[in-house]
Amino acid sequence: MASFQASLPGIDSEYSAESAVSSTRRWSDLADRVLRGHVLMHDEGLEILQSLDDELLDVMSAAFQVRRRYFGKTVQLYYLMNAKSGLCPEDCSYCSQSKVAEAEIPRYNILSRDKLLEGARLASERQSKTYCIVISARGPNEREMAAVEEIVPEIKQRYDLKICACLGLLTPEQAERLKACGVDRVNHNVNTSEEFYGEVCTTHTYADRVQTLEAVRNAGIELCSGGIVGMGESRSDVVNMALQLRQLSVQSIPVNFLNPIDGTPLAGADDLNPRYCLKVLAMFRLANPDCELRIAGGRELHLGSMQCLGLYAANSIFVGDYLTTKGQLPEADYQMIREMGFEITESSCG
Repeated sequence: MASFQASLPGIDSEYSAESAVSSTRRWSDLADRVLRGHVLMHDEGLEILQSLDDELLDVMSAAFQVRRRYFGKTVQLYYLMNAKSGLCPEDCSYCSQSKVAEAEIPRYNILSRDKLLEGARLASERQSKTYCIVISARGPNEREMAAVEEIVPEIKQRYDLKICACLGLLTPEQAERLKACGVDRVNHNVNTSEEFYGEVCTTHTYADRVQTLEAVRNAGIELCSGGIVGMGESRSDVVNMALQLRQLSVQSIPVNFLNPIDGTPLAGADDLNPRYCLKVLAMFRLANPDCELRIAGGRELHLGSMQCLGLYAANSIFVGDYLTTKGQLPEADYQMIREMGFEITESSCG
């Protein structure tokens, strides 16, 4: 082996061995400190994102130390229903449903009761414990609020699912109504760092999003909030987002990797590779050790054959399709989880 290594260009076998030991110890020590209560610092987050690809398995092992402490080897499945598509007045540059997008997507108002129930049935069949109802809007109108209030109790009674609602900006009164009808969790992503937010949206602000999260928390509903990586932000922005989510004390963090959809302002963006995406997931885990961490949109596109490694940091995935893009077949997800030696959790979130 030594002679083989020595024959490879740029490889020094003695240095490589010493570097490997140092890398393993360094990242394992960081995980140990996080498990003892250390709060990940900004420079430590940057070190993870800037780590050498040769250190990737050590970084993922450190993330798994933390993931295993809080979630064992379980994987929580979520099922997403695009309950209202397109027709959004916001100008979010990453979104195929925004007013500035020219993407060829379905456009429809909020789905009927029967279609929402059908989605809940599929969620249950696919072993998801949480059903996510999403609408494209700045915020819900009265008709949309009433539809959610009507359907949530029926879904919970029929299928025993947790409900996560993603309805846009919410007032305190709307948050209280969602709590009263049985919504367990509200998703409202910050999407990127506070510092970078103005580069991807101008029709509302980062502060507007935080205000919604505060209204949700005050109503006694769990917070789900994450972001999108690959929109032109710096590595520092990605770390800031992870640390800001920790400060917001969210219970669940979906990490999306930009799918640069044709017809959106970010079409053609290509700043990601699987190794960096895995480092992002590891950094989010070490920054938010006891949060549910979900690999969300872009998983299949950007992680590809390395998706399974993401589960060493994340403990949750969507099963099925996303809002306007396709996911892989549920059977492929089940196989991946099984082959990793993990198991689909039997309990719901919360």
